[in-house]
Amino acid sequence: MTRILILHGAGMNMRGKAQVEIFGKMTLPEYDTQIRAYAAALDIEVDIFHSNLEGEIINRLYAAHDEGFDAAIINPSGFTRGYPALVAAIAGVKFPTVEVHISNPSRRGLASDIATASLGAIAGFGITGYDLALRGLKSVLAKLPNG
Repeated sequence: MTRILILHGAGMNMRGKAQVEIFGKMTLPEYDTQIRAYAAALDIEVDIFHSNLEGEIINRLYAAHDEGFDAAIINPSGFTRGYPALVAAIAGVKFPTVEVHISNPSRRGLASDIATASLGAIAGFGITGYDLALRGLKSVLAKLPNG
């Protein structure tokens, strides 16, 4: 079974509590429930991790590498810009990573550093972005020699 790590970055715990005009009313636990439903429909196992600390995100990413995960999806949120160690960690693991944003950060003048190390980026489709990322990764992984 395909195993994908879901990483929620700094500030994701505030979803549904602040900036609802940008990110909507869904809370992080509601995100996780929906992500698990998307994954189950695709026969994908997910491990979901949130931290407001960059080092914890990096450590979980490296642990997933050592645990043989197939891919990762990250919503960096507050880690979108100015976190070179996180960018290096994403570039340094053996599996592909897709960046997901609920909103479109480009509309607010943000360019993502994380995208430079990611296989791809999905932004502006709300929670559906996670479904798109899971589907895209499943397709890419199926085409690999051991897929």
